[in-house]
Amino acid sequence: MAAKLTLPVRRRADGATLASLFAVALLIVPARMVFRALPLSITPASLIALAAALLWLCAHLTLTLGMAKGRNPVRTALFVYLTAIVATYGYATYGYMPSDELNLADHALILLVANAGLALMMCDGVRGAARLDFVLQAVVVAASVIAVIGAFQFLFDLDLTQYMQIPGLRYTSEDGFITERSDFRRVAATTGHPIEFGVVCAMLLPIAVHYGFQAGERAEPALRWWVCSGLIGMGLMFSVSRSAVLGLAGVGVVLFLGWPARRRLHAMGVVLVFLILMRIMVPGLLGTFYGLFANFGNDDSIRYRTHDYEVAAHEIAKHLWLGRGAGTWYAPKHQVFDNQYILSTVETGLIGIGAIVGMFACAIYAGLRARHLSSDPGTRDLGLTLAACMVVPLIGAATFDLLSFATVTGLAFLLIGAAGSLLRSATETAALHPRDTGTFWRVRAPKDLFRGSGGRSDQVVS
Repeated sequence: MAAKLTLPVRRRADGATLASLFAVALLIVPARMVFRALPLSITPASLIALAAALLWLCAHLTLTLGMAKGRNPVRTALFVYLTAIVATYGYATYGYMPSDELNLADHALILLVANAGLALMMCDGVRGAARLDFVLQAVVVAASVIAVIGAFQFLFDLDLTQYMQIPGLRYTSEDGFITERSDFRRVAATTGHPIEFGVVCAMLLPIAVHYGFQAGERAEPALRWWVCSGLIGMGLMFSVSRSAVLGLAGVGVVLFLGWPARRRLHAMGVVLVFLILMRIMVPGLLGTFYGLFANFGNDDSIRYRTHDYEVAAHEIAKHLWLGRGAGTWYAPKHQVFDNQYILSTVETGLIGIGAIVGMFACAIYAGLRARHLSSDPGTRDLGLTLAACMVVPLIGAATFDLLSFATVTGLAFLLIGAAGSLLRSATETAALHPRDTGTFWRVRAPKDLFRGSGGRSDQVVS
C-alpha cells in the first residue's frame, strides 16, 4: 500500500503576521524615510499600523475571523487613551489655530490612532502563546539587525542607512545618524536619534534574554538568542545614552525581583563578562558612561532639561485639562521640552497625561497579572519580562520627549498590545484549567507577584 503524501499545512495570515510586518518596517526602514506620494509624512510602519487599525475594526464586526472578544484591561486603557486624545483634538481645533499647528495636530492624531490600532490588533488579534512568541521573536531579530547597523556606524564610521534607497520613499531630512559625545561617536542606527536607539535597545534586551533562558530550559538551540542579546546590548552601549542606562536599570530592578536566585547569579556573571569585553573592545567607553552620571550636576544637557519649567508651567495653566493640542508644541517655533511628561501635559492637559501614564501602568499590571494566573514557566517569565519592558518608557519619558520619536513610540504600543495578548491567553488557559477544583480566582500578596513558579504562598478565594 502506497504511503500517503503529507503536505505542510499553510497558516493563514493573521494579526501576528501583520504585527511582525509592522515591527520589521518600524525597525529596519530608517525613521526619516516616508512615502513620496502620501501627505502628512507617512512612514511604511505607520501605513501598516493604519491598516491594522482598520482591519481590527472590521474584524470586530464579525464572529468568524478569530478576533478575540470580551474585556481586557489593556484594551480598556487604550480606549481611554483614544478618547482623551480625540477630546484634546476637538478642544484644540474648536477655535482658531494657526495652519502650521493645525497640520501638525492632524498628523499627530493620525499617528496616535494608528499606534493605538496596532496595539489593539496585538491585544485581540494575536491569539495564543505561539503567535505572540512569533511576533516578539521577529522584533528581537529586527532589533539585532539595527544593532549591527549601529555597530558599523560606531566602530567604522560607516552609515549603512545611506545605501537604503527604497523605491517610492524619500528622506525627510539630510541629517546624519551619527553624532559625537566625549570623543566617541553616538549612533542612531535607523532610529531618529541616539537616545531613541539606546532606549529601544533597553526595551528589547530583556525580551531577547527571555528567549535565551527559555530555549536553554527547554533544551532548544539558545545560541541565536544570546547572540541577539549581545548585539542589542552593544547597540545600547554604542548609543552613549544616559536614558538607555537608566531604563536598563529599571528593567534590572523588576527582573531581579522576579527571577530565582540562580538566574540572578547567572545574569550578574553575564553582565560582568559583557562589560569586560566592552572595555577591551572600546577602551574609554565605560569611563564615558561613568562620567555621564558622575558629572550629573554639572552636565549641560541636564541644565537644559530643567531650565524651561517656568515656561511649561505658564503654558499648562492656559489649558489645564485638555491642553493645546497633540503635536502643536514644536521647535523652533516653541521652547523644546526634553521631558515627555511636561510636553504631554502642555499638549494634552492633565487628562491626556493621566491617560498616557495609565496606559503604561495597565500594561505593567497585565504582564504581572498574566504571570500570576499562569502555571507555565515560559508564560510567567514572559509576563515579568513585558512588565519590565514597560518600565523603560516610563523612565525615558522623564529624560527626553519620548513620544516625539516614531520608532520608540511604535515599539511601546506594540509591547502594550503584547501584554494584553498575554493576559488574554493566560486568562483563557486559567479558565479552562483552574489550579484547584472550584477555584477560579486567586489573591496573592504583592510581594509574591514577582516570585518564580516555586512560590506557594497563594491565598484562595472560592
